[in-house]
Amino acid sequence: MEATTKQENIQSKFGAKSTAQQIADNYNLRGKNAIVTGGYSGVGLEITKALAKAGAEVLVPARNLLKAQAALKGISNVKIGVMDLMKPDSIDVFAEQFLSTGKKLHLLINDAGIMTPPLQRDSRGYESQFSTNHLGHFQLTARLWPALVNAEGARVVAVSSRAQRWGGVLFDDPHFSRTAYDPKRAYAQSKSANVLFAVELDRLGRAYGVRAFAAHPGLVPSTNLGSSSMGEDASGLATGMMKIVPRILRLFRVTSVLNLFKQLKSHHVGDEFKTSQQGAATPVWCALSGELSGKGGVYCEDCNIAVAVEDSNSPYGVLPWAIDPVQATRLWSLSEELTGISDALSFPQVESSSAISINLQ
Repeated sequence: MEATTKQENIQSKFGAKSTAQQIADNYNLRGKNAIVTGGYSGVGLEITKALAKAGAEVLVPARNLLKAQAALKGISNVKIGVMDLMKPDSIDVFAEQFLSTGKKLHLLINDAGIMTPPLQRDSRGYESQFSTNHLGHFQLTARLWPALVNAEGARVVAVSSRAQRWGGVLFDDPHFSRTAYDPKRAYAQSKSANVLFAVELDRLGRAYGVRAFAAHPGLVPSTNLGSSSMGEDASGLATGMMKIVPRILRLFRVTSVLNLFKQLKSHHVGDEFKTSQQGAATPVWCALSGELSGKGGVYCEDCNIAVAVEDSNSPYGVLPWAIDPVQATRLWSLSEELTGISDALSFPQVESSSAISINLQ
């Protein structure tokens, strides 16, 4: 087993145009248990469908129970739980209910997230994007840790974003208590935190059979990720496109859709828009792929391990601040402090040589 996985491309059988189902079809997941946060909307819904169709029992925690029930109706092998990532007590209750079943947890895909809302804070005063996208998933993973270890070969996938290129974690003021609030900067912080979380979780967990990855789904305009900044009525492809396209144009520093397409033609294939099914592919690849056996702690895109880059203007790759092991350890300590979870992962007493790599085929 690799101690440290290099942040560089491998010879993957899949790519930017692959779909989650094309990947999952290669695996028999009967007898495997998965939890997918955000698994009833957008990319998360496609992740849920792919895993369930391959035979996994998928549990989807939902803040909006009625919406989840409507989205998941008729899909076999799927159950719904109640959880709000902004409410620590609800995370604990959800995790305790799962642990009480005695089930092993083979796959945890932390997909739920919010994007660039106006300044909001949770009951602790924590900025909403950092609270939801990172701290809530940190707490959930910590609470589910016994079930992950018991799976003897679990994988955890933190769904990140190319927004990690916009900036790292603001360790001195993560909640914008003194810093002027910038929704885009706060989103970047949370997405960089997702990557750092995967780096440190993998370092801590690999001796116990738990490997972690960060995954960038790609540019998926049909997702309703930005609904937190658009209002509750933002639904459907047309409405979502009308409201998300201006943000995409600003991201690429262009003034029109025509100029955007001209720019994308000369860029990396990962800059092209993806369907939700294609966006779900990289998280599912991270969760299942035998090509990643013995690997972990890396940021992935287009169904491959991404390259490390130094230039934030690069259309692909991961920036140094998102994969720095020193910052990853620092974030882990900060997250324990902010959530009140000391020694977040309680490790069983086993020798590192007994670590088990995932094999889902």
